[in-house]
Amino acid sequence: MGRPRVHDARTAAALLSRAEETVEAEGLDALTVRRVAAAAGTTTRAVYTAFGSKDALVIALGARGFDLLRDALEALPETADPADDLVEAGVAVFRRFATEHPTLFRISIQRTLPDPALFAGYVDAARAAMGALHGRIARLEADGRLGGRSVSDAATEFHALCEGLAAIELRRMLPAGEEERIWRSALGALVRGFALRPT
Repeated sequence: MGRPRVHDARTAAALLSRAEETVEAEGLDALTVRRVAAAAGTTTRAVYTAFGSKDALVIALGARGFDLLRDALEALPETADPADDLVEAGVAVFRRFATEHPTLFRISIQRTLPDPALFAGYVDAARAAMGALHGRIARLEADGRLGGRSVSDAATEFHALCEGLAAIELRRMLPAGEEERIWRSALGALVRGFALRPT
């Protein structure tokens, strides 16, 4: 549910883009099949053919967010230092995603949904994105730099800090022009702290 059929991929991509723009401008309550179809220059039938329902369109938006995160994490080059790479993943992937796609951040990560049960429709995409993050953190574990933490615990802590930083940046609570520096400082401190044994 929520994934476009292969033969409708181009139309579905256009519909998703228009849906994201609508929600970004006016919120989820403004999202209707008719508005999305009109914005994409097509018919409501195209929306139903590609997605099946308005709820499935919202699910597809959530999955799209996690797909963007996973793809960006997998494409991020690796260096010899997994700690630096993890900080870069937070800044170049998570921060960029949240600031360039704030609507998808809210739907995917913060689950700002009309019905919380909709998350079940894109949980597989969420797991795939988290799997890519686990892969990055597993390099720290292999290097003996998790201080006895599990990869899962470290991923949860890393994700929580990224989500918090993104949320306050989107609310313009970080000093203007200092956002990236603060992200790097906070994530660097967390990742360095991973090497310490938890109490």
